[in-house]
Amino acid sequence: MSENTRTEISSLGEFGLIEHLTKNFETHNASTVLSVGDDAAVIDHFGKQTVITTDLLIEGIHFDLMYTPLKHLGYKSVMVNLSDIYAMNATPTQITVSVAFSNRFSVEALDEFYEGIYVACEKHGVDLIGGDTSSSQKGFIISVTAIGEVAPDKFVKRSTAQKGDLICVSGDVGGAFLGLTLMEREKRIYLENPQIQPDLEGEDYIVGRLLKPEARKDIIEFFAANDIVPTSMMDVSDGVSSEILHLCRQSNLGCNIYEEKLPIHDAARKAAFKFGLDPTVCALSGGEDYELIFTLKQEDYDKITLNEEIAVIGYMTDIEEGCKFQTKGGNTHPITAQGWNAFVK
Repeated sequence: MSENTRTEISSLGEFGLIEHLTKNFETHNASTVLSVGDDAAVIDHFGKQTVITTDLLIEGIHFDLMYTPLKHLGYKSVMVNLSDIYAMNATPTQITVSVAFSNRFSVEALDEFYEGIYVACEKHGVDLIGGDTSSSQKGFIISVTAIGEVAPDKFVKRSTAQKGDLICVSGDVGGAFLGLTLMEREKRIYLENPQIQPDLEGEDYIVGRLLKPEARKDIIEFFAANDIVPTSMMDVSDGVSSEILHLCRQSNLGCNIYEEKLPIHDAARKAAFKFGLDPTVCALSGGEDYELIFTLKQEDYDKITLNEEIAVIGYMTDIEEGCKFQTKGGNTHPITAQGWNAFVK
């Protein structure tokens, strides 16, 4: 197919389009009894409990197609939902994907988007079991629902942390925000002078954190293999400080967090300095890292010391002590939520 081929979506019709986009998807899970192609899908989780989450992604609010390749967008649309399933200590098994698009999109463009979905599903052993397509007046709208399974009552909530529990975070934080900062900077330069090529030299790490986040399946598998059940958990979508405050508020506790314990990647630290930003602020307030933040009983500490992907960043305290952040210099500040907010533009 040549680069310039453009198939109008209207030439396929709605059912033809869905059939075209989903023809390569095979099922991976025994729980998927009936997949795409009927009025509804049928799933049976064989005595496990079912976990369900949904996300809406709107062009211009959650993503910018000027610097987001459609394949990456498809991948990320799935990952942000799988991350919520993992944050419940559950295993994702199925997704539905609904999209609305304007007539500026061709069948080839949607193929690219679904290619990213396909890669994400393959990587995490998830089945695409349905969805819907519609036209939109302008822009691209994506709604993904993810379904998962968990052994009865092994799911982990946000409200069940205990005083003295360790606060842990997977991977590293702040990178996605710095990737966004870089892409927005390059976009501004390009709009002012389209002759200037984007300068992403040496910034692969932070760009990857933004465009191709990874839901932390490995951490949930590590918990299962080492008989660890976090006392509370959520994923880092809006920023570490914002998520910590959620855990504290819902568990009715305070906390102490230490700046020197925050896991910040070297590439993110360098990028922050380059942009004149404080890496710590980026780590606390930057969203979209899709890491897991969780609390553990202190006696589980020995079990996680061998996992380099888990950092202990503080501990839970009495609610009267408030939510505090201790800087490397020894100063203490109250934690404020300055994370990403979809309703502030």
